[in-house]
Amino acid sequence: MSKQRIVVVGNGMVGHKFIETLLAAPNAEDFEITTMSEESRLAYDRVHLSSVFGGASAKDLALTDREFYREHGVTYRLSDKVVRIDTQGKTLHTESGHQKSYDKLILATGSYPFIPPIPGADQAHCLVYRTIDDLGMIKASSEQSKIGVVVGGGLLGLEAANALKNLGLETHVVEFAPQLMAVQIDEMGGALLRRKIEELGLGVHTSKNTQKIVLNPDAAKTRYRMLFSDDSFLDTDMIVFSAGIRPQDELARQAEINVGERGGIEIDNFCRTSADDVYAIGECALWGKRVFGLVAPGYSMAKVAVSHISGDKSERFVGADMSTKLKLLGVDVASIGDAHAQAEGALSYNYHDGVGQTYKRIVVSSDGKKLLGAIMVGDAQDYGTFLQMYLNAMDLPAQAEALILPSLEGAGSVIGLESLPDTAQICSCNDVSKGAISAAVQQGCSDMTALKASTNAATGCGGCTDLVKQIMNIELAALGVEVNNHLCEHFDYSRQELADIVRIKKLDTFEQLLTTWGRGLGCDVCKPAVASILASYNNDYILKDEHVGLLDTNDKYLANMQKDGTYSVVPRVPGGEITPDKLIVLGEVAKYYGLYTKITGGQRVDLFGAQLHELPEIWQRLIDAGFETGHAYGKSMRTVKSCVGDSWCRYGVQDSVSMAITLEDRYKGLRSPHKIKLAVSGCTRECAEAQSKDAGIIATEKGWNLYVCGNGGMRPRHGDLFATDLDDETLIKYIDRFFMFYIRTAERLQRTSVWLENLEGGLAYLKQVVIEDKLGIAQELESEMTKVVGTYQCEWKTTLEDPKKLKRFQHFVNSNNTDPSLLYTRERGQQRPANALEKIELLAVD
Repeated sequence: MSKQRIVVVGNGMVGHKFIETLLAAPNAEDFEITTMSEESRLAYDRVHLSSVFGGASAKDLALTDREFYREHGVTYRLSDKVVRIDTQGKTLHTESGHQKSYDKLILATGSYPFIPPIPGADQAHCLVYRTIDDLGMIKASSEQSKIGVVVGGGLLGLEAANALKNLGLETHVVEFAPQLMAVQIDEMGGALLRRKIEELGLGVHTSKNTQKIVLNPDAAKTRYRMLFSDDSFLDTDMIVFSAGIRPQDELARQAEINVGERGGIEIDNFCRTSADDVYAIGECALWGKRVFGLVAPGYSMAKVAVSHISGDKSERFVGADMSTKLKLLGVDVASIGDAHAQAEGALSYNYHDGVGQTYKRIVVSSDGKKLLGAIMVGDAQDYGTFLQMYLNAMDLPAQAEALILPSLEGAGSVIGLESLPDTAQICSCNDVSKGAISAAVQQGCSDMTALKASTNAATGCGGCTDLVKQIMNIELAALGVEVNNHLCEHFDYSRQELADIVRIKKLDTFEQLLTTWGRGLGCDVCKPAVASILASYNNDYILKDEHVGLLDTNDKYLANMQKDGTYSVVPRVPGGEITPDKLIVLGEVAKYYGLYTKITGGQRVDLFGAQLHELPEIWQRLIDAGFETGHAYGKSMRTVKSCVGDSWCRYGVQDSVSMAITLEDRYKGLRSPHKIKLAVSGCTRECAEAQSKDAGIIATEKGWNLYVCGNGGMRPRHGDLFATDLDDETLIKYIDRFFMFYIRTAERLQRTSVWLENLEGGLAYLKQVVIEDKLGIAQELESEMTKVVGTYQCEWKTTLEDPKKLKRFQHFVNSNNTDPSLLYTRERGQQRPANALEKIELLAVD
């Protein structure tokens, strides 16, 4: 029996989801799958497209790869646009002349950016924000520009504005409507969003109708001038159009497949088009006179189409919820259901906190019993709860206003997740129900890693993560599994509680803590965690006999162990500033010991390949030259990156190098739950990439803007704007309080970014603690930091002065011999560890 030929035109997120779903179908072996795309890449994550500007690569965004398709027998054709469909002969024709026959055709062609018909919009630096290639063009243009404008103040427009801002451009948003995000939020919410965005330094121009884009008469100032219908204008170097999308229905029109008056390929409840054996899914499809511009409805369509093609007609597409939660320029924004109260008899409650800059609105039915919609700006932590109440038509509490007024009794207890039906959809991206999550827990998933792998919940946009975790914990408790936050089996306390005990009881050793508050001998979890807590508050020499048994390998040897068993040497280079004499010393040391040298992302020099017995010799030379340990081996403050600031740069407005050195000298040696990094940029062009750091400082004409809880790593996160236009003294005071509060309250190995996401009350609460001293502990936090600063010691200098400690730096307990197993090869003028094949060749030569 021949296989049924399935051809998917378009390999975006929805097209790939169809392929994944079909491959998982019980009768998957009955199909021969081909996908065709005009893009040069296989499917990638467009939802997190802007993360490319935060350091993510195309590989990081990839949803699949060629290897996966080859393994599963999926044929793919890239960079070749399908230009014609012969629905009678069931044949596709591509731009290159290629032909492909099908039995079932899936149109997943997506959408294209709408560019208003403005004279001059086709010039070189007038771009769109849609694909990875578009981002490459935007980045290239930004390197030749100072000012950028985004046309469009909706979801995509603000996302694009964030990208321009992160590229260091003075950024403006131009919107035709009287407010931002007019589709999702109301006038009051739009006003607050505008205020918060303007405070970030972006220009917002609403009610602007662009008539023409011309070359700027003052060419020395900017490249273009945008002329508006009200006779005003805006000068810019680059323009990014993000004014909405249009369904990519060109193929359907050519094939005389029915499309809507305003575009979109018409589909029925099975996602079938008007042509036999042709389906449409995603943003190109029109159902009920509506195009769905989110990925979750597209995934639902893919599931329905696969079901129908496989012979199961029980699945139907009957529309989709368009509720959404996202962070725009660091501002939480959420919209649920009938946010504009358009239903007959709908009532609403509004709460606006002008000081805390939050706005919430809930829309309820005429009898006050059901939630119809909601809007949140500045604080969207209740999104998951509100969404479930809306989707499952749950009854509201007697005082519905308790939902948005936390001061009222009953707020926070208006919904019990236990009362949600098993059919409640928790993860809309991957259509995961509460029942599926419960079943996975009952089958053995007891942590989020296992649960994600089993169900795919919380692996899309991530907006449902908290809800998924809560349901998991409820199910674990129902199974009799104790759900606790104990650090490990030896302590019935969380990491935060142990930190409080150490701090309040003024403990000095692990033994003191274990004897009174723990049991047993300790383990690889609690020992390094407690060692970190002790170091954070006491700043004792970590290689003291009472501490050394708690440490991991890197801390024990004050160096990072590498893959071949050697170590790296990373001296501190405060602020990235280094004298020629010190550079010469680094070069001489590296040359003498044959070390591989690499400039790190934190603006210092990493020397790789040092053998254990060489570490003291190398560090003696470095200490003699004035270097200190860089603490690259510890969960501690690593680096403070800086640009050259106003000392050299014509754009600089503050001395970023001096501030970076001041901060690095202050916080060096600070031990914390996880590594922490800082950066200081001398202007908003942001060359030091401060917003991706745990504490990022950006110069303004009036002082410093402070960003907190940014993060590179596996899950990049831009920092949140914490305070603006600070003087030097206030800036340092806030950073002191911020870091010590993090050290007090974070979990073991928890980055500041994850800590903030899990901190009850979020950024608003953190500001209350640090800036307003809501808890009355500001003086304590400052005193604790002062103690750390005052007790700093270079751990390598202290070690070199202790002959007993130096004995640990030898390969063998009973011998001074070096490690004979190390083999190297040369690459780009330096040595690196030989791989397995190279080792065989080298040994053969010997």
